[in-house]
Amino acid sequence: MLLSNVPQEILGVIPARYASSRFPGKPLAPIAGKPMLQHVWERAARSRTLSRLVIATDDERILEAAGRFGAPARMTGSGHRSGSDRCAEVAAGDPAAALVVNIQGDEPLLDPATIDAAVNGLLQSHETPMSTLKKRIDGPGELEDPNVVKVVTDRSGHALYFSRSMIPYARSGGTVHYKHIGLYAFRREFLLAYSCLPAGPLEEAEKLEQLRALENGFKIRVIETASESVGVDTPEDLERVRAWMEAGLRMG
Repeated sequence: MLLSNVPQEILGVIPARYASSRFPGKPLAPIAGKPMLQHVWERAARSRTLSRLVIATDDERILEAAGRFGAPARMTGSGHRSGSDRCAEVAAGDPAAALVVNIQGDEPLLDPATIDAAVNGLLQSHETPMSTLKKRIDGPGELEDPNVVKVVTDRSGHALYFSRSMIPYARSGGTVHYKHIGLYAFRREFLLAYSCLPAGPLEEAEKLEQLRALENGFKIRVIETASESVGVDTPEDLERVRAWMEAGLRMG
């Protein structure tokens, strides 16, 4: 059940694209008897700050699946560069929303509290147009993995840079590293403008949409969380998540 406990209207959007070079049809992949997208929807709906939640897609198969499990869904254009651009199309038709949260559609183990943390980051930082999350890296394997995006921030908690490489480079021990958790909260007006900003060379090189904001001179507030992020990018990732969730159901 959605329960908004803040005075502003906050819209949650789950972008879900059917076509994918690495994993076509990923949002509808079954996990523990439900499509992956349904798991994301049900977890996101437990957020305490969202006023409403909608799935944004460019494929009729996803639209129909959302209808079967009772989720509002919107058809959007097929030419969007990123999930945030798809969210912007939905936000353009929802002028009542003050904040818009981009919730990744491939994280079936999503912790609803991470949505609230990103929202609160904006509510507490009125000058910042966008917020996201980070988590301390504890395992050395993640530092070398280009699929684990790293982030460094300034003393005020604003992003300095995001990279697939290890940042900062540690010439001595004791350096703390953080990975980026890819959930974003935007002020609606900024999101609409953000989707029109030019992609710069850093975004093109790293293939990270959040660098578009930094390259164009905008700040991103980064909130630390203890919640783990488990995304599904490949069929192998799906098998790992299936095993975890089915084991959890057996234990429960």
